[in-house]
Amino acid sequence: MKRIAAPLSILACAPVAFGQAQPMPSTPELPGYKLLRQDEDWSKFVETPGGDTFDPLKHMKLGDASWLSLGARIEARDEQWDGFGFGGRSPNGVPIKNSDNFAISRMLAHGDLTVGEHLRAYIELMTAQCTDRDLQGGRRITDMDTFEFQQAWFDLKAKLGDDKLRLRTGRQSFGFGNQRLVSSLPWANTLNRWDGFTGLWNHGGWAVNGLLTWYVPVDKTEPNERDDDRSLYGVYATRAPQPGGTGLDLYVLGTTRANVAINGTAPGDERRHTLGTRSWGTFAERGDWEVEGGWQVGEIGDADVNAWFLSGVAGWKPDTESLSPRIFAGLDLASGDRKPGGDVETFYQLYPLGHLYLGYADTVSRQNIAAAHVGASIKPSPATTVTLTLHTLNLMSDQDAIYQLNGTVSRSAPAGGFDSTHIGEELDLLVQHRLYRHLDLYGGYSHVFTGSAVAETGEADDIDFLYLGMIFTF
Repeated sequence: MKRIAAPLSILACAPVAFGQAQPMPSTPELPGYKLLRQDEDWSKFVETPGGDTFDPLKHMKLGDASWLSLGARIEARDEQWDGFGFGGRSPNGVPIKNSDNFAISRMLAHGDLTVGEHLRAYIELMTAQCTDRDLQGGRRITDMDTFEFQQAWFDLKAKLGDDKLRLRTGRQSFGFGNQRLVSSLPWANTLNRWDGFTGLWNHGGWAVNGLLTWYVPVDKTEPNERDDDRSLYGVYATRAPQPGGTGLDLYVLGTTRANVAINGTAPGDERRHTLGTRSWGTFAERGDWEVEGGWQVGEIGDADVNAWFLSGVAGWKPDTESLSPRIFAGLDLASGDRKPGGDVETFYQLYPLGHLYLGYADTVSRQNIAAAHVGASIKPSPATTVTLTLHTLNLMSDQDAIYQLNGTVSRSAPAGGFDSTHIGEELDLLVQHRLYRHLDLYGGYSHVFTGSAVAETGEADDIDFLYLGMIFTF
């Protein structure tokens, strides 16, 4: 790299930042911190003499069946980039700055009130800030959002025999499955949120989520308001695996967007429905696997939509007592248009956590992509994990574009299509360390080896990305 990032005293949590489950040791009396704080259950927590400094805030009794829980998360990350955007130019051809060092930070604070058996209210405030960022886009809507309601909702709960029903209304943040399609987007400095209605029905081993919501985009300096043209609705059902069994997700998710144009199709209002399934489990005692796929149908103006995606990963833990190694390999495929104009075959990724699957440098999205990865992780200590992953990134169709992380076009296909479908390779190194119950550290380095498809369409610099982060949570 041309410059080396200076270490920054910052506060962040690597498991939260990457959307991965690595909670603190958890018991019914001491639940672990979660990515979505409202999913924590402090109902059985009882403060003990000599306990943690923040214990008195986690379950404050207000009556026989009423209590209040308070919490916060303070995060920040220092980022160093070189070759950002493959060294591209502005739309008028003027060179732009592709190397920079900047810091992002955010603070979330919440109050969680339970009143009796049937009512719950939750408020979460957030502010997200960014130092001067001179890369393309400047300080983006994913970088800053000044003092905002991230969540503000209330629940009505009821028991129906052995079943449980929860109805929720207000501003909400949520994620489904392994966040390939719907995520609160924890890696970005600002978070996804929706206004509307959701419901959860627990029946037998199934948890069935229903939703009718509208996306709330970021206004960096004014109150955020929902976009009535961007709805997200449908049903997402999950059956948790029994010991030694398999888990299963089934879902139908509908989305709408206004004035959409994809790969030469005439602009029009979009309505899509994604029908998908996900399954996961273990094999041969030391193996684990996961497969997810979906089909999209709908229309953009007068054009029909017919698109798909498929993703899978398998891992293996060698039989050794030292370092707790795990090796893994995965595949991510998403359809692209086979010819410009007319009907649409480009998959739409919805609201994903793409960062977790297609490389930490965030060069591509789950649209017109054929990617594979292999990697390994070790634990030098119980509190430390080191992971090395190699990705290869290619276009599914040479007639469609390279799409960047947010789903917009990064590089359009030349006339007649790309001569090569090779976008490049990316090597990711990630180190995570739990300092103590409330504080986690992480850092990493990524290098993108740019391929021929990028070189066909302009600048094709390799990319270097170095980052350091921490979080404090209570």
